[in-house]
Order: sequence, then structure tokens, then C-alpha cells
Amino acid sequence: MSTSMQPPVQQPLKEDKDRAGKATSRSKKAKENLTSPWATAAAIIIAMVWTIPTIALFMNALVPGDRYRTDAWWTVMADGALTFENFGYVLFDSFGDNSTAPPLLANVMNSIVVTVPSVVFPVVLALMAAYAFAWIPFRGSNFLFVLIFALQVVPLQLALIPLLRILGPENLGLAGEFGGVWIAHTIFALPLCVFLLHNFVAHIPREVLEAARVDGASHTQVFFRIIIPLSLPAIASIAIFQFLWVWNDLLVSAVFGSNRTYPLTYPISNLAGDYGQYAYLVPPAAFISMIIPLIVFFSLQRYFVRGLLAGSTKG
Repeated sequence: MSTSMQPPVQQPLKEDKDRAGKATSRSKKAKENLTSPWATAAAIIIAMVWTIPTIALFMNALVPGDRYRTDAWWTVMADGALTFENFGYVLFDSFGDNSTAPPLLANVMNSIVVTVPSVVFPVVLALMAAYAFAWIPFRGSNFLFVLIFALQVVPLQLALIPLLRILGPENLGLAGEFGGVWIAHTIFALPLCVFLLHNFVAHIPREVLEAARVDGASHTQVFFRIIIPLSLPAIASIAIFQFLWVWNDLLVSAVFGSNRTYPLTYPISNLAGDYGQYAYLVPPAAFISMIIPLIVFFSLQRYFVRGLLAGSTKG
């Protein structure tokens, strides 16, 4: 006696489809809200407000030194007296005055030499640590990760003197050199970088990594061929934040650096001179200091946006 088997009702599948449909509708509604005319107008207004100080700084940088204290930049512009000479002064001509400060071009190069390794080192080390904490089980991993996370609470100033003693002439002898500044920035950036990258790497689908391991891939191959390509948005986001932090830093570079390693922020802090007689040189120097981070940000902004939105659509 044969009986026909009726397939069971796929109730869970139906529920999954309903949840997916609701998530899609919520995503569509959010997209409509963000692309509405009111949202576009608000974004334009916010962008204009944020741009006004930058434009004002640039226009003040074009005001000649003899009119900086007496006339506003729009008055100077109406007279056709705006000039780019101030940029030449601060970069090449030892400010073109009686100041004893050297040109800023050397400090611009120092900023680049300090910033690039101080971004690469912590991001690379943090990505390797994030992969180990997320996908390589070992004893004490949870305790170590919590310890690294807790290090974010430690104030930066609390570690300056102990680290300076370690890097000083009595120990490693790296204080005052580029290597000492790189190590200091790397140490201070690692806790946050490890925490943020771990949150991203841990959400990579397990099936992708298991398929690679089944095909015989080692941890090194998985790291270079899967983890790094899939983590590029997060890497770019953290690299931008670290670049801005190091480029605008004054404290760490002043403590662990020297006259041969001081970045652009150090001479700018003393640029106005006694009683502000060279204050007209501060706007062009400040604009030079901010233009490179702006170039970096706009060059990597698509990765930055992807990194911020990574995981935001997961239910």
C-alpha cells in the first residue's frame, strides 16, 4: 500500500521572507527620507556652514602683512590687493621678515615622514590582532581583548613619562628620533584600532573563511587574500582618523621628537611671534596644514562612507 507524502509547510521560510520584506521596506523608507528635498537642503546648508571657516581662513591668508591688522579681507579684495606672497614667505623665505624661524617646508616634510608610518604601523598590527582575536581561538583571548579595550580609558598624558624613559638615552635611545615618534603614536593608537577592526573582522561570514580553510589555505593566506580585501572600507576609515590625529598632533611630537623631527604643528604654535607681530603668517601656515588632510579625506571618502555604513543593514 503506497501513500503519497505531502511536503511539510515551510513556515520558517515564510517567516524569513516576511522579515526580509519588512527589512527591505524599512530600508526603502529610510532611503526615501534621506533623498528627500528637505534632507538635501539640510545637507547643503550644513556643508555651507562647515565651509565658511575654511574660505575665511584662505582669504585671510591672502591679506598682505601691512594691512592684516587694519583691513578685512573683503576690503582688501575690493582694492585688488590680495596676494599669495604669504604662502611663499612661510614655505621658502624664512617668513620673509626678521623672524629667526626657518621655513615651514622642512616641517611639512617632517609631518609626512611622521604621519605615514604612524598610520601604517598601528593599522597593520591592529588588523593582525583583530584577525587573531576574532578567528584564532587561544587561551586567554577574551581576557587580552578586554584588557586592550580597557587601555582606551588610560589618559594619554599618564603614559608620556614612562614611555619617554623607555625610549630615552638610558634604554632604547630613540627619543628625539623619528623612530621614537612612530613607536609612541603606534602604542597610543593600537587599543582603539584593535577594537574597531575586531568589530568589523568578526562579522565576516564564517562560511567564507571555512571554505578557504577547506581548500587548504593557511592563516597567512586567509589574512592576505580574504581579511584584507574584505576589510578595506574599515581600514580606510580608521586610517583617515589616525592620519588626522597624527597630522594635527602637537603633544606627542613635542615630547618624543626634536628639532629635526618636529611636524608642522610645532612651529605654527609659535608662529605669531612676540605680541603677535607676525600674526598675518598664521592663516597661510594653518591653511597649508589643513589642505593635505582634506586631500587625503576626499581621496578616500568613498571607502570612509563604506566603513561607516558597514554592518548597518544587518537585521
